[in-house]
Amino acid sequence: MSEEININYTYIVECSDGTYYTGWTTDIRKRILIHNAKKGAKYTRARTPVKLVYLEQADTKQQAMRREAQIKKLSRYEKELLIKTRKDVYGNNQI
Repeated sequence: MSEEININYTYIVECSDGTYYTGWTTDIRKRILIHNAKKGAKYTRARTPVKLVYLEQADTKQQAMRREAQIKKLSRYEKELLIKTRKDVYGNNQI
């Protein structure tokens, strides 16, 4: 019996106006394409193009959604620190 394994991600994109949008998905490439096609979240539709600036993996959908909620509560400064920390871990051109 074969089970489909979904990897869940929490992500932050930087919008064209410099604001951040946080979401979760199982297919990050497809999700970014959807945002940039103006078919994603209502918030990002008028703020394209978006650029992926932060990505973290979660074991379950629930964990990814919980992390999304946590990040959305952060201040802009705290989000910038999170983004910088992740870039430092993976290298500046990794995301």
